Amino acid sequence: MPNFALSDSIFQEAARRFPTPFHLYDENGIRENARKLNAAFSWCPSFREHFAVKALPNPAILRILKEEGCGLDCSSATELTLARVCGFRGEEIILSANAMPPEEFTQARALGAIINLDDITDIDALRTHGGIPEEVCLRYNPGGRFSIGNTIMGKPGEAKYGMTDAQLRAALKTLSAEGVTAFGLHAFLSSNTTDESYYPTLAETLLRLGKTLEEETGLRFSFADLSGGIGIPYRPEEAAPDVMKIGESVRRVYEKIFPQGGVGIRTELGRWMTGPHGWLVTRAIHEKKIYRDYIGVDASAVNLIRPAMYGAYHHITVCGKRDLPADHIYDVTGCLCENNDKFAWERPLPEIRIGDLLLIHDTGAHGSAMGYNYNGRLRGAEVLYTRDGEYRLIRRAETDRDYFATLDSDPAAAELGLA
Repeated sequence: MPNFALSDSIFQEAARRFPTPFHLYDENGIRENARKLNAAFSWCPSFREHFAVKALPNPAILRILKEEGCGLDCSSATELTLARVCGFRGEEIILSANAMPPEEFTQARALGAIINLDDITDIDALRTHGGIPEEVCLRYNPGGRFSIGNTIMGKPGEAKYGMTDAQLRAALKTLSAEGVTAFGLHAFLSSNTTDESYYPTLAETLLRLGKTLEEETGLRFSFADLSGGIGIPYRPEEAAPDVMKIGESVRRVYEKIFPQGGVGIRTELGRWMTGPHGWLVTRAIHEKKIYRDYIGVDASAVNLIRPAMYGAYHHITVCGKRDLPADHIYDVTGCLCENNDKFAWERPLPEIRIGDLLLIHDTGAHGSAMGYNYNGRLRGAEVLYTRDGEYRLIRRAETDRDYFATLDSDPAAAELGLA
């Protein structure tokens, strides 16, 4: 169920210090999740979590995760730059991208990052952009269907990611001739699933395939990258997956296939790591009664696009009214000129009055990270509630100056004092 670890008073105090809307993250919760994951896979000496930067690309969060022994999964030049400035180097970084500019290979190679090749044609791009290292990772797409869990990736044959079985073999033959001596395998077949059988099922697929390819090619199978996909319970009636149980299930699969060990395990979790430990804090500023009762808040899809994009559920509580009966039915909306700019549709909530503070839960991943500037709306701040009980501004709110800064030499920039 959604995270209620922090009391309403913590959010109320934050709202006295920072103008709404803003995202607030709980440092203790993030650290605890990193430690749980490392404990769950402690049986594998070469285990490493590579946090998916795309979930929450804030340097303060990335440095916290580095302190907890995590690496990073990067998907772009900018994310690679973030990794570098936050002190990540070498195999702490994995570049997992697709159809990207080949120059990003050059940047990743300069950092000593692990390269995860999405397509067989990436070999030619890597050869001329940074060179082919002795170890590479290959992304696998098994095709067909994959039915475990609540997934948006359940039809691999329709997904743009990864290589076929035949392409993997052809790629390894070419890479061997280029001097590659070791390879990893990666696959991402399920998104946001709370089904605890997902990781062990995927692990068995990759480990068996890796063992077969090792025997066929003579190259060393060095690691299986289970990617992300472990989800969080957005709805109150949902249970969270037990990561210790998941880790133990993967161990049993691993020891069945590689009883002597020697193969690493990597993960690239994002949502599970930080999602439950973030909240969008917003204030009710308008009420409209027509065919439905609408509560307008000062946040919008600019701050959290998931509900507007695909109807995603995010739990909402009203500060100071957590224990009151949910006896009113509201659509909770933003101010964008799009009818899907809503955080909730016909949601039972306590009576909301103008000025009430609303908490939109589970925004610590794919929340602020997916922000944009439609209608010229500006993204809010990000605040860290530290393990010492302090409030730290880790990204300020955008201003008009930020919005117009990219006009460069446009006459409007001069008029605004930006040129």
